[in-house]
Amino acid sequence: MALKGLDIFKLTPKTNCKDCGSPTCMAFAMKVAQGALPISKCPHMAPEALAKISEAAEPPMKTVEVGAGSDGAPPHKLGGETVMFRHEKTLVHQNLYGVRIDADAARMDDAAIDATLAEALGMDYERIGERMYVECVYIVFTSDAARNRAVLQRVLAALDPGHAPNQGKSRVLLLECADAAAAAPLVEAAQGFKPVLCGARAANWETMNALASSKGLALGVGGATLEELHDTVEKLEAAGNKNLLLRLGDPAAPSAKDAFASAVQIRRAALKDQDRTFGYPSLVDLAALAPGDSVTQAALAAVFTLRYGSIVILERMGYAEALPLYGLRQNIFTDPQKPMKVTPGIYPIGGADEDALCCLTVDFALTYFVVSGEIERSGVPVNLLIPDAGGYSVLTAWAAGKLSASSVAKFIKEGGVEGVVKNRTLVIPGKVAVLKGELEASLPGWEIVVGPNEAVQIVRFLKTLKR
Repeated sequence: MALKGLDIFKLTPKTNCKDCGSPTCMAFAMKVAQGALPISKCPHMAPEALAKISEAAEPPMKTVEVGAGSDGAPPHKLGGETVMFRHEKTLVHQNLYGVRIDADAARMDDAAIDATLAEALGMDYERIGERMYVECVYIVFTSDAARNRAVLQRVLAALDPGHAPNQGKSRVLLLECADAAAAAPLVEAAQGFKPVLCGARAANWETMNALASSKGLALGVGGATLEELHDTVEKLEAAGNKNLLLRLGDPAAPSAKDAFASAVQIRRAALKDQDRTFGYPSLVDLAALAPGDSVTQAALAAVFTLRYGSIVILERMGYAEALPLYGLRQNIFTDPQKPMKVTPGIYPIGGADEDALCCLTVDFALTYFVVSGEIERSGVPVNLLIPDAGGYSVLTAWAAGKLSASSVAKFIKEGGVEGVVKNRTLVIPGKVAVLKGELEASLPGWEIVVGPNEAVQIVRFLKTLKR
């Protein structure tokens, strides 16, 4: 349970030295309890007190890193949540989506494996400044060792970081195998990806834990009931392993209803009841919950994006499945207290060079996303200029003084725009046409053109504009 301000005060040196920046030790303790200051701000805390407070201040859900990263991309982080609902504060680490590869040839032959991987790994697009792609591949192995090796090698070849679909993207490989002896060579072959080893249960947790711990891998844990899962996690923690994922839904008798109930109960137990044994990210295999039913799987993926699947596995993931799911995820896992912004700068669109027309809009991510999409659809090369407008929409930024003639002129002159582009025609949003005169005075040599009021009018406007 988190320590209160008075509990923290009792552990302070009580000297009121002000070295922490607070007037008294009591004031400092209250700020630490509220999360406004880290306990490390006090240079005089005893090591024992620091350890006790740091442990109590940890989020009720542990943060687990999965995947080794590739081409400079960092591993993915899961967990670390402190609230049940987004509106309470914010959700920290977004869930990941993956596809299931079944090593059983009767269920999935080589052609089906190749088709699933090609579709999933080829799904790659950008939305509001975030790259959307399939982050995980989940392999379910059989008792056939030769077949297991062959399927793993097939997947590893497709996931090779040097291949075009994988460049700059960190993929997570999950290996489902309940036999530690059979899993050992598979883990060794996939060690470069730092895979997640899945399949630990009440009957085999010791051997699976020994293998995962020896390789420094996260371990996926399941159970026939929540009670069994809780007991197994307690044993793993007592053995020193806190690098875990919780499997939602009993693999032996999968049920969407039970998996969803488990997701909610586990999250509530961790956050509301402070039961840290259940404070781990979760894994849900929708291919097992609704086999062969892509529509139900897509619906369940939306449900578990909201409540509370950290890794969500489907049978397939193409653009039809991805567009709504990734849009939902992006909406849920953005901070509602902060505007979504893109980095100010020059964004060449449609093969724009230094002679291309310049257009201006704000750094609000949704505005940028819509405007850049319409410009691209027009086929006209454009250098889109994005100044720092506080992450607001056009009219809001103008009303707040974040988008003004002086700020735009400063961005163009001091932001290096004039040194990059030669075209001196600037199209400004129609809703701030009032800036035209001031911009012409502030930017001698530039022609200021008032553009349309709405993004939907951009295509026609650019095609008819002769510059």
